[in-house]
Amino acid sequence: MAKDLDPKCKKCRRAGEKLFLKGEKCSSPKCVFIKRNYPPGLHGVKKRKFLTNYGQQLLEKQKAKRTYGLLEKQFKNYYQKAVKKQGNTAELLLQLLEMRLDNVVYRLGLASSRKQARQLVNHGHFAVNNKKVNIPSFQVKAKDIISLKSGKEKTKVFVNIDKNLAKWETPSWIDLNAKELQGKILDKPTLEEIKSQFNPTLIVEFYSR
Repeated sequence: MAKDLDPKCKKCRRAGEKLFLKGEKCSSPKCVFIKRNYPPGLHGVKKRKFLTNYGQQLLEKQKAKRTYGLLEKQFKNYYQKAVKKQGNTAELLLQLLEMRLDNVVYRLGLASSRKQARQLVNHGHFAVNNKKVNIPSFQVKAKDIISLKSGKEKTKVFVNIDKNLAKWETPSWIDLNAKELQGKILDKPTLEEIKSQFNPTLIVEFYSR
C-alpha cells in the first residue's frame, strides 16, 4: 500500500501554518515550524508567493490531505462520495473525513496525533460496538461506541493517558467516557462543529473546475 513518507514538519512549512501532524511536539518549543517559519528549500528564507484563486484552492486541498494523512487518490474518492450525496458537498466531505475511525480515536484524545491513531487502529487496539476493527478508514456512524479492547489499557501508550484526557477538548458531536476509555458518536458533525484549518468550499471548487 502506498504511503506518504514526506517529513511532517516540511508539510507545515509549505502550508504556512501548523497542521499538528506530530502531536505534542507541535505545541512545544521544539516545533520546527517555530524555528523555521518559511517554506522549505535550498535557498533559505524567502517570501511566500502570491496565490491565484487556483493556487489558493490547491493549497487548501493540500492542507486537508496532509491533516488527515491521505494520498490524492484516497482524498479524491471522498470528494466523489460527497458529490453523490444530497446536501452541502463541503459539509459532507468534512463529515466523511471526520468520521474515519482513526480520526475519531484522535478526536477522543486516545492518540496524540492522527498518525499514531492510525497505527493503534491497525494494530487492533480498538473496537466499534464491541467488534474489533483494524481498518483506519472505517466509517463510524451515529450511536456507534468506540472503545479500547480489553487488556489493551496496559499498553504503554495508555498507561498515563488519564492526565492527557483531563485537559483534552472533545468535539461536541462525540461523548467521551474518560474512565472507560471509550466514546460514543452522538451525531454527524456539522460545519460549525468541525474546527478545520482549511476551507472545504475551496476544495469543492478545486475538484469541480
